[in-house]
Amino acid sequence: MRKKLVLLLFAVAVFSWGCSKKEPEQLVLVEGGTAIAVSTGTTQKAPAIEDFYIGKYEVTQEEWTEVMGSNPSAFKGRHLPVDSVSWYDSIEYCNRRSEKEGLIPYYKIDKQNPDPENVCDYDDMRWAVTTVEGANGYRLPTEAEWTYAAGGGLNSRKFIYSGSSDEEETVWYWRNAGKEYLKGDWYWPDIEANENQTHPVGSKKANELGIFDMSGNVREWCFDWYQDSTIPNGFYRVWKGGGWVGDVTSCRISYRGKFEPNGIGADMGLRVCRDRG
Repeated sequence: MRKKLVLLLFAVAVFSWGCSKKEPEQLVLVEGGTAIAVSTGTTQKAPAIEDFYIGKYEVTQEEWTEVMGSNPSAFKGRHLPVDSVSWYDSIEYCNRRSEKEGLIPYYKIDKQNPDPENVCDYDDMRWAVTTVEGANGYRLPTEAEWTYAAGGGLNSRKFIYSGSSDEEETVWYWRNAGKEYLKGDWYWPDIEANENQTHPVGSKKANELGIFDMSGNVREWCFDWYQDSTIPNGFYRVWKGGGWVGDVTSCRISYRGKFEPNGIGADMGLRVCRDRG
């Protein structure tokens, strides 16, 4: 009898441990390693990427509406990625989703005092956003994390786009995102007449880690400020991945996009992350 009781307690302990270690739903574990240089797309010795989770899909309109209570998207559909969201909207979504799921919000948001690092004349919000030490909630990926995950992490096959070097396998962009495949030069009236728009998440080929749509569909916000030799820190936030209305060049893993933090667009969405913890 005593032996049976010990075995039962052991089984319960193992079950409980397994439940506590259950990986978050719809998130993919990205094992850490050497980062991909954000400006060139080539590997470099530093910085090293720590293990983290990233969304298997872009945040959908269904997920956004469940958390935020409304849907700002230009193209409506439960399984379409949410669009027309700013960097600030995305930060707020991460915190509210964390609270909804009983997690510690990752960000501290101060809407009253402007961010001293923000020098963007076009940004009328300028919330001061800082990270909370020890938080286990949802967050935006850093540019380095996004690039590393899009490139397949430790399983990388060095594709140009996330999951392939053939844009038609993995990318929704201006030529193929409408009723017909468009040829010639980019021309908005043709794109509009072709009814180009976002597509349901997961409709194209996944990358080496089983992550979808990291090239095309909607551009995805990263946490970082954009900075280069001509643009100072504090003016733009980084976006990655390209979208349905843009050229395929912007869908390359190595491409760095920039936008005002308060900017929105019908091709602007997000993907969430969490620390492994």
